[in-house]
This record gives sequence, structure tokens and C-alpha cells, in this order.
Amino acid sequence: MEQRCLESLRKPAAYPEPTRSVDLVQTHVSFLFMTDNYVYKIKKPVDFGFLNFLTLDRRRFYCNEEVRLNRRLCPDMYLGVVEVRESSTGATFCGKGEIIDYAVKMKRLPADRMLDRLLAAGSVTIDDIRQIARIIARFHLTADRDENIDTYGSIDSIRRNWEENFQQIAEFVDTTLLSQDLRLIRERVNVFITQNAELFSRRVSGGFIRDCDGDIHSENICLADQIYIFDCIEFNSRFRYSDTAADIAFFLMDLDFHRQGPMGKAFLAEYIAATGDLELPKVLDFYKIYRAFVRGKVESLKLRDAIIPGNDKKAAKEKAARYFRLARGYIVRSKLSPSLIITCGLMGTGKSTLATELAFELGLETVSSDTVRKELAGVFPASHVLEAYNVGIYSPESSESTYRELLRQADIALGEGRRILVDATFGRIRDRALFRALADRYGIPLYVIQVTCPEKTVEQRLNRRLQIPGEVSDGRWELFHRQKMEFEPPEPCEGKLIFIDTSKRVSDNIFVILKALEIL
Repeated sequence: MEQRCLESLRKPAAYPEPTRSVDLVQTHVSFLFMTDNYVYKIKKPVDFGFLNFLTLDRRRFYCNEEVRLNRRLCPDMYLGVVEVRESSTGATFCGKGEIIDYAVKMKRLPADRMLDRLLAAGSVTIDDIRQIARIIARFHLTADRDENIDTYGSIDSIRRNWEENFQQIAEFVDTTLLSQDLRLIRERVNVFITQNAELFSRRVSGGFIRDCDGDIHSENICLADQIYIFDCIEFNSRFRYSDTAADIAFFLMDLDFHRQGPMGKAFLAEYIAATGDLELPKVLDFYKIYRAFVRGKVESLKLRDAIIPGNDKKAAKEKAARYFRLARGYIVRSKLSPSLIITCGLMGTGKSTLATELAFELGLETVSSDTVRKELAGVFPASHVLEAYNVGIYSPESSESTYRELLRQADIALGEGRRILVDATFGRIRDRALFRALADRYGIPLYVIQVTCPEKTVEQRLNRRLQIPGEVSDGRWELFHRQKMEFEPPEPCEGKLIFIDTSKRVSDNIFVILKALEIL
């Protein structure tokens, strides 16, 4: 669509109902014009191979398909297809000028009730997730199924989808996807498909290949007056005709992406209870890898869109790389033997950032001394407590209580078969010895990730940290050298040591850790 038309559609006069403003949001395939109460979605004239909106007839057809298919889960949200017409000032949704395009008209949902925002704010309950699971389960149990749809569950079809992904990501290798990770994912996919032919066959015969949604994730779910699950795949039935496990794998992968693993477990348990699909877990990680890879590809495609601003492209590049890291994570975490992992290092050296990123990729539960210390003291985690060294909640007595609680939580997690990473300074031999003894009791190795970086970097981080909203740590530069004087570096006899310099890129350091864990 010409820039002139885009500009004219950003004016309230272009719409049949009164609106105070019009906002434009772009995806790699659509323009979305947001008025006060409605959304008008125009498809971009693009051809990505898996999607072709180049002609006006194609865009009209797929607008109608979008309305038809999305009314399965959102009958009241999708209002219909409307014409975009030529006018003396550009494009408009009013008047009787020549039809130049088509748009899907929808009710505008409240942005603050979108699931991705609610998850970020910590405002989603387990019951909310269970309700979503039941809605999707009912949808899958009644979704269309026939002999043609069944063919999309065949190994040939699954391989075709993967090969298409590999071809379409080729131009972004070593930009958003590391070549070594591409090789790892290719190998895993080929091995899994080859070794599980009978399992895939049972998925077809069991009736699990359906006309699904194809795009279930937190940005497409709204918890408003009811639960809306919208924006399904309309442009390619091959992406919608799939195993129901692949459909929910998208949502579960998305929860993992947003570090909401416990929510994912609750969803999966409720979904299996509602559908009786007991074999679903056997294919779930395979389809999670697929969904993470597809999301990485979609974000990568934004890099070649000339209309998308530079800052948005930078964000897309970072997001794509993160999705590909998650895809890699699903593969390597399956190789991780039972173990206990702890961080070790001075304030400001980047322990928590590294721990967060490692936990993201390996699906590890984490427990942080910063958070536990404040919980024990009855202090809100994000409230800064700027006390002197070894005083108040940072007194030796408080530290003793904090490490005892960290040990207790690690013991519970290991006893229940959960993998855990403990994020703390661990600056004393005796504290590390307690965790070494815990690992010995369970007959597992203790990995100690010792984190360092140049002091100038530490100073910059600590001075910047107190300005960051929601930051839990109270570490300050004026306390650093006191802590450094008391710090007792770990010895090789204390566990399997992994030395990391956090002045290097986080992704490079994660790679070093995965190699040290012998899973990459």
C-alpha cells in the first residue's frame, strides 16, 4: 500500500464511526489501524512462499477466510470484511470510490487485558490458565477432521514443513540463527522423525490431526468480558491442519519464552484431563522446537521489510535470536543430567543476568538470594534497602537465614525431581560446602559458575542498577571492595567449576556453560 494511502488511513475522517485517534501497528504481513473501538486489518501485498497476498483477489479471499475461521473461537469479535476505497485525499473506509483493497473489521479489545501484558504484570492466575486450556480442549475435540486433513499428520508433511523452514531461514543464518545451532536443530528433527514413525502414525489414527488454530500464543489471547482467542492462521491450511499437540505446543512454548513454566504445567495437566490425550507429552518437545523455530523465522522476516522502522527491526532481530536459543534449549536440556547449579561472584558481576538467561534456555527453576532475603525480612522485593555493609537485612545473621532457606528450597526441588539453579554470591566456603553436601546426598554433581568481570564494568553496572525499575538487588559500588576483601574464591575440590567473564556477550557465555555441562 502506498505511503499516501497509509497516511490517509491514519486520519479519523477515513472511518465510518467517530474516533478520536487512529494508531497504526505493523506485522510482517499486515497493517492494523486501531480506532477507539475497532481494528481494521489490511493484508500487505507480500509473497513469502508459505503466504501469498500479492493480488487483490487473494487479499479479499483471505480476509473472508480470516473472518470465517476466527469466528470458531471469537464469534462476536470478527465483524466482517469491509472495502478500502479510493478518495480525493487517499484511502478511506467511507464513500463509493473505487475499491483498492479489503480489510477485516474487528472489535477492539482492551490492550491492558492482553495475556502477554497480564503475564508480565504477574496478574494471571492458575485458574485463568486452566480456563484457557479447557476452551482450547473443547475447540480441538470438535474441530474438523477428515481424510485430507489426516494427511497433514504424515511424516512426509511434517518433513516438508521443516524443510520449508530451513530454506526460508537460510538468508538469516549467523544473523539471527547461529549456523551451529541450525545444524543441531536439523539433526534433532531428522533423528526424532526417523525414530518415531509409529508414534506419528498413532497420532493420525487416534484422531489428533484437526483443523486447528495454528497461532495460539499470549499476544492472541485476551482476558476481557470473556476469554478471546483470536488471529488464527487463515492464509495456509497446511499450517492449520496439524496435530493438536502442535497447536498447544505454540502456547506452551510462548509461556516458556516469557518464563512462565509453572503456568505451562498447569495448562498441560488441565488440557490432558479434558482431552484424554495421554501420548501428547511424547511429541510435545518436538513441536515446541518447531514453534520456537517458526517464531524465530517470522521475526527474522521483518528484517527485510523496508517499511518497518530501524528500531523495530533491531528488536525483531533480538527477539528472533532468543526464539532460536529457546529451540536449541529444548534440545540440549533433554541431555542435562540431574545436577545442582549455583552461581558464585561479587555484586555487580552479572550473576543474576547470567542465571536468568541460562534458566531460560534450560528450563531451570531458579531461586535468588536477593528475593529470598527480602521475603524473609518482609520487604517487597523491588523496594531498595540501602543499608551499610553487614547491617540490617544484610547482617551475618540475615545471610545465614537466607542461605538456609536457599538450601531448603533446593532440597525440596531436587527431592521432587526438579532441576534448580541457585543464584547467590556464595562468597564463603562454608555456604558452598552445604550445597556440595546436598548434591552428594542426591548423588549428583555440583556445578559452580564463578562470575567475574573488570571492576570498571562492575562500577558502571552498580551505579546504573538502582535506577532500573523493579531491580531487586541493593548492591552498590561503595560496598563492593568490602565484599571483595571477604570473598573466598572456590577451589576445584568444591565442585565442577565454570569460569565466566560477563564482560563478554551473554550468548557466548551461555555457549561456554552448555559446553561445560557437556550438553552441547
